[in-house]
Amino acid sequence: QVQLVESGGGLVQPGGSLTLSCLASGFTLDDYRVGWIRQRLGKDDEGVSCIFTDDGRTYYTDSVKGRFTISRDNAKNTVYLQMTSLKPEDTGVYYCAAGPYPLERLCERYPGKGAMDYWGKGTLVTVSS
Repeated sequence: QVQLVESGGGLVQPGGSLTLSCLASGFTLDDYRVGWIRQRLGKDDEGVSCIFTDDGRTYYTDSVKGRFTISRDNAKNTVYLQMTSLKPEDTGVYYCAAGPYPLERLCERYPGKGAMDYWGKGTLVTVSS
C-alpha cells in the first residue's frame, strides 16, 4: 500500500520540543521534494519546512527558521521534523507531502494536497501550558 504515515505529535508546553517522523511505504522517497505542512484552525495549509531527499537541500519559512530542522534518512525511507522552542501558534495538524515542486514553491506557496503525488493524514501538535 502506497502511503505516508506521520507520528510523533502530542501535547507540549511552550518552549518545549517534539520530533515528528514521516515514513513512506509502497514507494521510495528518493528524488522527491518533501514538505512538512501545517494545518491550523481557520487557516490555509502552509508549508513550514521542506527538503529535497536527493541532496538534502532544505528550505524553511520565516515562522520556523532557527527553531525547526528537517532531515531525511533515505535508508529508512523517512523524513523527520525536529521542532524546538515551540510556541502556541505552532499548534496544528502536521502532515508530510511529496511532490515535484521546487522547495521554495513547496514551502512558500504550497499548492495543496491535490497537486502533490503523496500526502499523509497528519499528526496533531498542541502547544499549551
